[in-house]
Amino acid sequence: MSDLSSEGTEEAETDIGEYDGERNAEGERHGRGKARLPNGDTYDGEYENGFRSGQGIYRFKNGAYYTGEYLQNKKHGRGIFFYPDGSKYEGDWVDDQRHGYGVYTYPNGDTYTGEWFNHNRHGQGTYVYKDTGSKYVGGWANGIQEGQAELIHLNHRFKGRFLKGNPVGRGKYVFDIGCEQHGEYIQSKQDKGEEEEEEEDEPSLLVEPKWKASEITKLTLWTPHGENPPSPRKVSLVTAEAAASEAVEERAEAAVIEEEEDPPIAATDESAEDKDDESSLHETLNPGRDAREAEEESKRQENEDQEHQGTTSVEEKEDE
Repeated sequence: MSDLSSEGTEEAETDIGEYDGERNAEGERHGRGKARLPNGDTYDGEYENGFRSGQGIYRFKNGAYYTGEYLQNKKHGRGIFFYPDGSKYEGDWVDDQRHGYGVYTYPNGDTYTGEWFNHNRHGQGTYVYKDTGSKYVGGWANGIQEGQAELIHLNHRFKGRFLKGNPVGRGKYVFDIGCEQHGEYIQSKQDKGEEEEEEEDEPSLLVEPKWKASEITKLTLWTPHGENPPSPRKVSLVTAEAAASEAVEERAEAAVIEEEEDPPIAATDESAEDKDDESSLHETLNPGRDAREAEEESKRQENEDQEHQGTTSVEEKEDE
C-alpha cells in the first residue's frame, strides 16, 4: 500500500516559486491562485493568509496528485489522492493523514472500506480480494487484521478472532451445504533451527497457526465471543420451541381467516332484505296499478253474482 513516502512531501510554500493569483492587504497569497513551486510541483486552488486553505489541486512531479480540502498547507477534510502506482484513496484527512472513514483501492484491484487512524486501517473495515472474491469483515489495528471478524469465501466462511493478521483461538467454519465445523486455531511451535534463523534476522515473525477441528453440527446462531457452542440438545429444544410457536401462529391466522370469511353470510341476508325492501318500494311507487287491479276484481265479482241470480230465476220457473 502506498504511504507518505510515495506521496512525496508538499512544499511549505510561504511565498516561494511562481504565483499568479489574489493577495490580501499584507501582500500574502489570499483567495484564488496558481503556484509553481521550486521542486516542480504545482498547486491550483484557494489560499488564506499565505497558506493553502480550502479547495485545491496539488500535483506532484512524480505523477501523483491530490484534489480536495486543505487547511494551512495540509490535507484536511474530504479529499482524493491518486498515487503514482495506480492506487487511490478517497475519504477523510486530518493533518495530512488518512484519518476517519475512507475507501482505498489498491493497484491489484483489492479494496479496503472502513475506518482509518493516523494513516492506517484502524477500527472496523472490509477488505475485498479482487482475484478470489473473498472478503474480510471485522476489526483492524494499526493496519493489521485484529479482533472479531468474518472471513467470507465463495461457498464457506470463517467466524472467529484474529491477531496480527492470523486467526487465533476458537472459531467455526460455516458451509453453504448446511453444516458447521467448530474448532480452534493453535499456534504451532517453531523448531530450533527456525528460532536460530530468526535471531539473526527479525525475531518477531510468527508461524501460521494450525486449525484443529472438534465437531461438526447443523447451522446454529452461535457467534464466536469466547463462549462454547450450544449443545445439540439445546439446539433441538430451540427448534421444538420454534415449531410450537409457529403452530400457534398458524392456528391464530386460521381463526382470523374464518372471522374474515363470516361477513359474506351476513351480506347474503342483507341482500335478501334489500330485495324485500325493493318490492315494497316498488308497490309504494305504483299505487295506480293496485287500484286498477282492485276495481277489476270488484267488477268480476259483480258479474259472477248477476250470473248466479239469473240461473236461480230460471230454475224457479222450471219448477213451477
